[in-house]
Amino acid sequence: MKQPTVNFYNLAWRWHFYAGLFVAPFMVMLALTGIIYLFKPQLDPLMYGSLLNVPAGHHSVPADDLLKRVKAAYPQGQIKQYLPPVNAERSAQFVVLNAGNELNVFVDPYQGDILGEQDAKKNLQAVARAIHGELMIGTVGDRLIELAAGWGVVLVVSGVFLWWPRGQAAGILWPRLSSRGRVLWRDLHAVTGFWGASLLLVMLLSGMTWTGFWGKQYAEVWNVFPAAMWDDVPKSDVEARSLNTATRQTVPWAMENTPMPMSGDHAEHMAHGGAQAGPAAPTISLQDVQNIAVQRKVEPGYSITLPTTATGVFTIAVFADDPRNDATLHVDQYTGDVLADVRFAQYGTVARATEIGVMLHEGKMFGPLNQIIVLLICLMILLSAVSGGVIWWKRRPEGKFGVPPLRHDLPKWKTAMVIMFALAVAFPLVGASLVAVWLLDRVLLSRMTTKTQAA
Repeated sequence: MKQPTVNFYNLAWRWHFYAGLFVAPFMVMLALTGIIYLFKPQLDPLMYGSLLNVPAGHHSVPADDLLKRVKAAYPQGQIKQYLPPVNAERSAQFVVLNAGNELNVFVDPYQGDILGEQDAKKNLQAVARAIHGELMIGTVGDRLIELAAGWGVVLVVSGVFLWWPRGQAAGILWPRLSSRGRVLWRDLHAVTGFWGASLLLVMLLSGMTWTGFWGKQYAEVWNVFPAAMWDDVPKSDVEARSLNTATRQTVPWAMENTPMPMSGDHAEHMAHGGAQAGPAAPTISLQDVQNIAVQRKVEPGYSITLPTTATGVFTIAVFADDPRNDATLHVDQYTGDVLADVRFAQYGTVARATEIGVMLHEGKMFGPLNQIIVLLICLMILLSAVSGGVIWWKRRPEGKFGVPPLRHDLPKWKTAMVIMFALAVAFPLVGASLVAVWLLDRVLLSRMTTKTQAA
């Protein structure tokens, strides 16, 4: 009996199936939460207009007077950040840690009245961001998201191989809308995946730069500033990434692994190293820090993070919609000296490209047009996930799981092995899971298939 011609097609199909099985639920979640966060500029004023919007006035209340009023309203609270108004018709905002909760407190910058508060971690946008980044379960969630994104790359690579045009265009470049049933769903899945593959790769890779494992290693390799930048600045062992959380972005990605400077002369303000753990006691005012931001032409929308220890610094930071306007300044809390002032021009080439990719990912780079493009990508992801599920359900043999069969006479294709090895090296969590899935497939599922065939 003549043996069938061996090829790599059904092996790629099998890996595409496994990747889709794991990735699809995550892709749906990422697309839905991404859409919510994508339209934050439009949703926030609609949902929280009474907190965000104020009538434009002629004279602003100094930042320190606003600070005093917030402290009086929250006597047991700790002021973490101050966000000056973005424009003349927006409120000022303080981030307050109070009774175990993190609150966004909104203040009229002209009258000094407190407009209200918002739970910083439980509002719609914060919840969407936390789910999108770590499933609201911390490190475990972060690793799962990273694993799903890495497997998403496997999904795209194997999908492009499966649906690459082989002498036909219908069903690949455009769907056969006259078809019905599984053929139509297959065309929708293939065409959407084919045209959206490169865009999805950009979204996956730009998103992975924020992950706690792969993203941290990536940043350590490519986020490199000249050491001389910090030669004359006393440095702590704390990195700027400590200012970022799952629900709040303070410093730009490119600055995350840079050291936080320290305030004050060691002889005056560090009593044998014990002052570092003491409370902050700044001698410059919050308004002084805001004036520094204005004088140095920092893009509106910046935040001022207050020092928490005797050697801490004020940090002025803006994670701008246009990365070319990024700025991170560290200010000595005693003298007002600017210890560091890092802008986009000082980023490395890869860091610049990454920052631009992140802003494109979040739909902020080109305003509404960027939002529409990312929305279409999210809708394509949803269509691919749903159509892939329908295809599997329709082709699944009754009473079986429907894993694509793997012939035992398949050769070890050199190209395929190189691609899979490259993915495993580039994404270590994916590599480890590839080995785990291969063992599971070989030991457990193969035995189940053999028993079923024998029965």
